[in-house]
This record gives sequence, structure tokens and C-alpha cells, in this order.
Amino acid sequence: MKQLKILVIEDEKLIRWSLEKHLSSAGYKVITAETGEEGIKLFESHHPEIIFTDNKLPQMQGLEVIHKIKSLDADTAIVFMTAFGSIDTAVSAMKAGASEYINKPFTFEEVDVILDAVKQNLEITREVHVLRRQQKATVTFDNIIGESLVLKQIVQLAKKIARTQTTTILLLGESGTGKDLFARAIHAESSQSTKPFVTINCASLPETLLESELFGYEKGAFTDAKQQKKGLFEIADGGTVFLDEIGEINMSTQIKLLGVLENRVIRRVGGTANIPVEIRIIAATNKDLKKAVEEKTFREDLYYRLKVFQITLPPLREHREDVPLLADYFIKYYNNQFKKSIKGIHKSAIGLLTNYNWPGNIRELRNVMERAVILETMSELQADSLPGEIVHLNVHSEARRVEAAEGPSPGEKPVSPFEIEIPEEGLSLSGLEKQVIKQALNMAENNQTKASKLLKISRDTLRYKIKKYRL
Repeated sequence: MKQLKILVIEDEKLIRWSLEKHLSSAGYKVITAETGEEGIKLFESHHPEIIFTDNKLPQMQGLEVIHKIKSLDADTAIVFMTAFGSIDTAVSAMKAGASEYINKPFTFEEVDVILDAVKQNLEITREVHVLRRQQKATVTFDNIIGESLVLKQIVQLAKKIARTQTTTILLLGESGTGKDLFARAIHAESSQSTKPFVTINCASLPETLLESELFGYEKGAFTDAKQQKKGLFEIADGGTVFLDEIGEINMSTQIKLLGVLENRVIRRVGGTANIPVEIRIIAATNKDLKKAVEEKTFREDLYYRLKVFQITLPPLREHREDVPLLADYFIKYYNNQFKKSIKGIHKSAIGLLTNYNWPGNIRELRNVMERAVILETMSELQADSLPGEIVHLNVHSEARRVEAAEGPSPGEKPVSPFEIEIPEEGLSLSGLEKQVIKQALNMAENNQTKASKLLKISRDTLRYKIKKYRL
């Protein structure tokens, strides 16, 4: 569990010191300030989740501190410390946004009780934010752009599967092919569409944290488990859980996930009670799970339980006819984002986009179009607004295609694109090196890191040569 940070703003040294010692010993990360101004600066640089602030502070008073911090982050929990009898001030503090107040003098037992209440409120806020974040935009199958036969067939299959109750679905495909989009569209088409859609990237969290995020935990389950916490399976009850990068979970979590699929119950970390959940699980990966099963890194029983229905999304290079439609969609999207008015794509640019292999798939195309819209100054998107690698690879690909089709002229020696013709008057090696570096920099759009990789030299070496040749 993430270690909570607490900021104590108190001008009385003894109280400030004693609170710091007590809270630190309880497992919190504590920072302290003597004044309101100092406290706000520390808040902006350290972003603590909980603040203890006194009311009577030098210059800026506690109520002013509350107003300022709430304007910076409305979700921050603030405990207002006030002298006994200042009830009116405490009420004003609560109206200003304080979560709790505590009267001075106080005991550490009172502090612990207050903290338990504050953390429960933080957990509720977290759950609300998870649901809002996951459902911030409803995605349907209408949002899936493409007219290719392969894509239409996959959409029709996904629609049929979506209308079943809680059938598990496994989405396969390279990175950037739209697995997240399909998962959201399936949820929107299902009878659970009004219920939560919760997503988690299994590769983005360490093993121990992933398990507690999915299943939750009981108070005291481990050192930092100061209170009970619901997991994402409980939060999503009645809806859909999208497990992205499912191939990254460890064996222990795989066993527990299999139990959820088989029995429709979960057990919090450190708990003994089985909690029933009614959820659909959609899992996704760009890994070869069958191979992972053979290598004993993924459970065979879980693999077959996940692939009740399997949908494999094709890479963009296998449905190139959809590239112009997708590119046009992204132009309209980024026109709106950047207040541009690009009407379409020049045919030369369309040819380059269609012929490119798109190793990063739709995600890469989206990034390319964002860059192109920003750079373009004409009413149509031109080829010179596309990245150098797309133009360069297409030019060489076309040259190789023509050469292969026509073959060398009679008596002509085939020339490799890597051969260099040396004129009779000779050739300066340093001059040639300078030209090669210039070409690499042009291809990398002056990105020295990319250029150094193209040249297979270190960035420091490239910098030295740039300085040497005054490029």
C-alpha cells in the first residue's frame, strides 16, 4: 500500500515535534511547517494526502490555509486543530472544507481515531474517482473506425459476445491495435452497461500491490493496512473488469483470479470471508499466452477459462484500407484540440501513410497525425508534415520495388543503396561523414538520441561530431 504523507502545520514546537514522532512511528511519512506560508509551499512540492493545521498561526491563519489548500486540491483531507471552546471557529473550518477537527489539548488516541475516519473518507473518495475515471466517456462500437472486411467481421463477433451475460472474453493483438477500445465497446453493448467499467494495467503495478488493488485487504493484513479497503472486483460488482496485460500477473494472483472466474467470489488479502461478486472479466494481452503456458509461466486452466471467447485484433498493416479513414478521423479530432482547420489529406501523404508498416499500429498513427496537424500550415495535410522515417522508408521501399520490377539495365552492375561511388578526384572521408551525420539528423528531425541510434554511435560521440563539423 502507498505510504500516506501527512503535513503538520503548527507553530508550537513541542506539539509539532510530538505529532511528528507519533505519526512517523505509526508508519506515515511526516513533514512539518511552522507557518501557513511554509505549509502551503510544502503542500505544493510534496502533495500530502492529509494535513493537520492549527488555527492560531503567525500571519496566515488556519482558516486561510484551508481555503488556499482546497483551491489547489479539493480532495486533500484537512484536520483542523483548535483550542478547546473555539466551536464557532471549528464550524467555520468544516464549512471551509476541513474533514475533521480536534480540540487542544488532545491525546494520541484521539488523533488515531480522527485518522481512521479521515482515511475511510479518502478511500470513499478514491472509489468515486476510480468509477468516474473509468466511465468518463462512453465508448460504443460506433467509435471503432474502419470499413475493411476483417474489422467488420470482428465487430459483428464482438457485438454478439457482448450481449451474453458474464461470459469471459480474451482480447489478443499487438500493442496499439485497440484492445482497450473494444473492451469499452463490449461493456457499453452489454446488459451491464449501466454498471461500473473498471480497468487496470497488470504490468503497471508490482505483484504485491496488484493483488491488493484487485481483491482489497482487511485492516491489519500487513504493516501498512491501517484500515479495510475494497478491491476493484468489489467496486465493479455488477459491471465489467478489464485486465490489460494479463500475461504479466504472477502465479499466486493467477490462482486467485481462477477462483473468481470459477466461483464468482473474492477474498480480501488477510480476510477469511468469501464475498460474492457478479462481474464480467475482459482480459487483454499482446503476449502469446499459449507459448507462456508451454513455458510454465501461465496456468493452463486459467488460459482456457479466459478464452471462452477469444477475439484477435489485426495489426494495422493487415487492414491498410482503413488508414485513410483513421487518419481523417484523427485530423478532425486534433483540429478541434488545436483550433486548426485542415480540410483533408493530400494524395501524396495518403500514399505514404498507406504504404507504411505501422509497427505501433493505431496508437502510432494517432501520434503521427497529432504531430502533423500541429505542424501543418496548409488547408490540406502535406507529406512534408509527416515524420522523416515514414517518408524515408516509403522512398526506399518504392525504389527497391521499381528496381526489383525493372532489374538492372543490360551490362549495368546492380548498385547497392549502401554503395558509395568515389569520383576520380577523390573523396574526403570527413566530408562524407559530415553528410551522413546531416542526413541522420534530418531523418531524426534533429533528435540527437534518434540520430545517434541510426548511426550506431553514442550520443556523446554524435555531439562531439556535430561540434566538430559545426552542424
